[in-house]
Amino acid sequence: MIAFLTGTILEKTPSTLIVEVHGIGYQIFIPLNTFYRLPEVKESVSLHVHTHVREDALQLYGFLSPLEKELFLLLLGISGVGPKVALGILSGMELTELVQALRDGNVDRLRAIPGVGPKTAGRLVLELREKVNALSLAGLQTPVSAGSELDKTKEDALSALVNLGYHRTEAKRTVDKIAEETGDSESVEGLIKKALKKLAKVG
Repeated sequence: MIAFLTGTILEKTPSTLIVEVHGIGYQIFIPLNTFYRLPEVKESVSLHVHTHVREDALQLYGFLSPLEKELFLLLLGISGVGPKVALGILSGMELTELVQALRDGNVDRLRAIPGVGPKTAGRLVLELREKVNALSLAGLQTPVSAGSELDKTKEDALSALVNLGYHRTEAKRTVDKIAEETGDSESVEGLIKKALKKLAKVG
């Protein structure tokens, strides 16, 4: 069973990767949270992998952080939640927001994720609330202030832009300007998308 892979990215889309390891290309399904933080094609990547075996297929699911993989496995343990739905849940909101929604029993927030109905949302809260509380959430704790959350969002976006090949100084200037305009309401993904548009115009 494959649990971890390090190799070169040959292709990437918001839902899948092809990673070459010693001449073999592995197709790996990923959530959006992982996609937004990936390095560029032809660069090296290390992924925590879950090998899902079915009668007619063997599929790999990859994550940049151990916590994301752990949440994925917890989701798979819920009745009616398969790998596709689990990826959809992880892609539907930031990890911190997902953990907080489960902790708070926020069924309405979970129902807002595409593919998650009221019954599934209820089961998620019922079965995962205590398990999520027991997770090690280093680096993903609920921030004590809007300012610290904004700083974390900016740093995550900046890191992604640098991984995409932009100079840190130029990327930081762009991220700071967007954050100043939008305040603390912008997500990491939203900040990255807006920064990419501005940087593309500059280039």
